Amino acid sequence: MEIDFDKMQGLVPAVVQDVDNGELLMVGFVNKEALEMTLGTGFVTFYSRTKQRLWTKGESSGNRLQVIAASTDCDRDTVLLRVRVLGEGKVCHKGTRSCFTEQLPLGTAALGPALFEGEHAEGVQAEKGKR
Repeated sequence: MEIDFDKMQGLVPAVVQDVDNGELLMVGFVNKEALEMTLGTGFVTFYSRTKQRLWTKGESSGNRLQVIAASTDCDRDTVLLRVRVLGEGKVCHKGTRSCFTEQLPLGTAALGPALFEGEHAEGVQAEKGKR
């Protein structure tokens, strides 16, 4: 199966998820070589955009990511790596299990029904009725 590396100048996002509980752990980028290394060795290897080199997650910390399953999205421009975390379980360089620990504030529109009030609501409700 071919991954579309052309859309982002030779890179695709690699979403890393815990195979046991579904927790989203991190997102990195892979080029063709990094993906081949990941699939070949069974351990997640990324391409560092800042250092311009490959790096295997946990090569210095010991918190390696063992690939249990790998898939791509329908456009074949993103990969999902379902992993088992080895070592102390600290995936993020900040010492946490997940890199997704920073909360963003949500506006009131993101909280629910207010999103569908007003003239746009009629169009949204009509589209729901067609499905």
